Amino acid sequence: MSEQATTPEELLSRADALRGELGDSHSRFIEDIYQQAAEVADKVVSQTGQAGRFNLDRALDRVLTSPVWGLPIMVLMLGVVLWLTISGANIPSGWLATLLLDWVYNWLHTAFQAIAAPWWIEGFLVDGVYLAVAWVTSVMLPPMAIFFPLFTLLEDFGYLPRVAFNLDRAFAKAGAHGKQALTMTMGFGCNAAGVIATRIIDSPRERLLAIITNNFSLCNGRWPTQILIATIFIGALVPPVWSATASMLAVLGVAVLGVGLTFGVSWGLTKTVLKGEASTFSLELPPYRPPQILRTLYTSVIDRTLIVLWRAVTMAAPAGAVIWLLGNIDISGVSIAEHLVTFLDPIGWFVGLNGVILLAYVVAIPANEIVIPTILMLTLMVGRAAGADAGVMIEFDTARETASVLVGLGGWTLLTGINLMLFSLMHNPCSTTIMTIYQETKSLKWTTVATLLPVVMGLITTGAITWIARALHLV
Repeated sequence: MSEQATTPEELLSRADALRGELGDSHSRFIEDIYQQAAEVADKVVSQTGQAGRFNLDRALDRVLTSPVWGLPIMVLMLGVVLWLTISGANIPSGWLATLLLDWVYNWLHTAFQAIAAPWWIEGFLVDGVYLAVAWVTSVMLPPMAIFFPLFTLLEDFGYLPRVAFNLDRAFAKAGAHGKQALTMTMGFGCNAAGVIATRIIDSPRERLLAIITNNFSLCNGRWPTQILIATIFIGALVPPVWSATASMLAVLGVAVLGVGLTFGVSWGLTKTVLKGEASTFSLELPPYRPPQILRTLYTSVIDRTLIVLWRAVTMAAPAGAVIWLLGNIDISGVSIAEHLVTFLDPIGWFVGLNGVILLAYVVAIPANEIVIPTILMLTLMVGRAAGADAGVMIEFDTARETASVLVGLGGWTLLTGINLMLFSLMHNPCSTTIMTIYQETKSLKWTTVATLLPVVMGLITTGAITWIARALHLV
């Protein structure tokens, strides 16, 4: 070119001139290039004396990727998504619980009694297998059905690449990949989905870092535990008018701690067993575009929600069976569950928990959703509460009723509640996530590391807090 075309009109004129100089196929190709260049120039180039052209994408990026406003907006956006997920799931969760845990559950008991089935078959199948599946479905389905569509809408809109852009420097300092910001965020909905999402990271080393640390994102199965325990123990420390705010801040603090652990553990692994330089990558910031609602619903409901729910249900069914058997098989007149609680109590005391909590987390590995119902069932059983059904998971309608059992019958203190919130953040992944980790890594070694590392960290943390509190005579 003898001279440089800088305006849309000059670019199109140059394309017309080239059309005659080249063959049809080449001219169409060159014309497309110049047409795209003309569109870009029309958006960003202004003539001398003209006001600068307004571009919506550029205006949004000035705010959303700003060093000042980018991170606060990102935290606010995540908070809104989580608030909508938690608050919005309450009503459908209540409907599902009424349907599955009241109507269908009672109907199944009536049906088994009508055919004169042995009590142990009825208990094993209804109080064990079915009850666990029903609990996981009622607690897990509504939050996922809200979180995943919201997450996908942000993805389709083009905001998530901006999140990776904002956090890229922080993850690079930790020796990780900027795209881990996306997989970490996905983990807040479901850790198994977050592990699958690590496929977007090309570097095997950095992808492994994202897989190992994804469990530090609080999944939707752990939010109910955090909220309930914070309401009972943290909310009680302040006047009633501030109770909800204090509880919310405590849960948010645990979630932020999880993000900090993600950075800290990533940095520690890159300095030890996963040494290496953080890879550079070209992050394309796609244009903002209106989300495709039907595509979003299909992607979030079919590809994410239902697949993850199915995996959780297949794991919850045997867990329910085990819980029922532990509560109904006696050795020397005492159930296996009570024997295990007695055995685990000294370990629990050492780390500021108790045998009930430790056993609940062992049997609830298939699904975090059944931790609290299992804790309540074991507490009532060990405390010999009147009317407690062996091996039948239970949940109360109000936090006050739950508190009366945990504090009055179980002997829980504020320290127990704080330690449980921390242990809920730092414990082994659920079996669905463990299975997904193995499928993604094809490595028993790294699956074991990803499984045991957080639980060891959790026990060390709660143990340290407990012994410091005892040394200072706070408990």
